[in-house]
Amino acid sequence: MKIVRLEAWPVDIRLSEPYEIAYERVERVTNVFVRIVTDGPFVGHGCAAPAPLVTGETTAEVLTALQESNERLRGRDPVRRARLLEEARDPLRLYPSAQAALDMALHDLLGRIAGLPLWKLLGGFRDRMPTSVTIGILTEPETLERARDYLARGFLSLKLKGGRDVEGDIARVFAVREAVGPDVELRFDANQGYTVDESLLFIEATREANLELIEQPTPRGEPDLLRRVTSAAPLPIMADESLITLRDAFRLARQDLADMVNIKLMKVGGISEAMRVNAVARAAGLEAMVGCMDEAALGIAAGLAFALASPNVAYADLDGHLDLIGDPTEGAVLLEQGVLYPMAEPGLGLEVRG
Repeated sequence: MKIVRLEAWPVDIRLSEPYEIAYERVERVTNVFVRIVTDGPFVGHGCAAPAPLVTGETTAEVLTALQESNERLRGRDPVRRARLLEEARDPLRLYPSAQAALDMALHDLLGRIAGLPLWKLLGGFRDRMPTSVTIGILTEPETLERARDYLARGFLSLKLKGGRDVEGDIARVFAVREAVGPDVELRFDANQGYTVDESLLFIEATREANLELIEQPTPRGEPDLLRRVTSAAPLPIMADESLITLRDAFRLARQDLADMVNIKLMKVGGISEAMRVNAVARAAGLEAMVGCMDEAALGIAAGLAFALASPNVAYADLDGHLDLIGDPTEGAVLLEQGVLYPMAEPGLGLEVRG
C-alpha cells in the first residue's frame, strides 16, 4: 500500500460563545484539515489548530507547509509512520500544529489499517476520562451563570480564566466556590497574566476556596518567575505556554520550574511528540494534563486517545470543540456527564466532511 496524496484545506469556524483570556478575545477560529489518501481502501484524517500567540504560526503558513508535504509523502508506505514523521520534522519544525495534523492523520490511518480504535492501538490504559470545562474572563454574575449551567450538564471540574485583575479573580473564585459547593473541582488559569507577587497574593487569598491547581501564572519567556511561584506555592503549579518543545519539557523538569505540565498536541507537534514529552514528565515525577486549543472534535479525539493510553496523564481539559459552530468532525468523541469516551471504530473513528 502506498500514499497517493495529501489533501489540506482550511475551515473557518465561528464560536457560539466568544471568550476572553488574559491576552486576547476569541470569536472565531480556523482549523486546517488533512486527508491522507492511499491506493488501498484506507484514508487517514487529521487537523491543525494554528494560534499565532501560542503555536507561533498562521493558518496560511500551516496550509502551505502541509501542501508542500504532499510531494514528500507521495508513493511512501503509510505504515512506516515513525520514518515519515522524522523526515517531516525539520521542514515542519516551525509549524507544530501542521506537524500535529500530519501525525494525527498517519495515526488514524494506522488504526484503520490495523482495524483497531487508536486509543487501544496506543495502549488503552483507560477507556474514558472526565474533562474540565473552561469559563473565560466574564463578570461575576456571568461567571456564576456559566458555572451553574455546566454543573447542570454534568461537569464536575471547572477551569476559570483570569490574569488581568487579581482582586477581581479572587472574588470570582470565591463566588464560584460558594455557588457550586465543595465537591466540584476548581482550576485556575492566569494565561501568563500575573507577576510573581500577584501570583502569590492570589494563591494565598484563595486558599480556602480549595483550588486544585494554578496554570501558567507568569510569562513564558521568563522561566525564573515560574520557578519562584512554584517553589513558594502550597498547591500545584502547571506549565502551559512554557511547554512547546521536547527541550522545554527537559528544562521544566531539570530546573524544577513547575509541578505539572499541560501537553497540547497542537503545541508539541502531535501524538508521537506528546508521548515523548510525557515520558520526560513521568521520569521527572511531574503529572500531566492533556489540553487543547480551539480545535475540532477530531483533534479532541486524538488528544483523548493519547490521554487514554498514558497512565501519567492524570487530568484532561478537552473542551475546545464544544462551542464550535459547523465543525465538520462533530461527533468524533462522546461526552456524557462531563466524561469523554472515544469512538469504537478503527483509528479516530470518523470520516471528515469536506
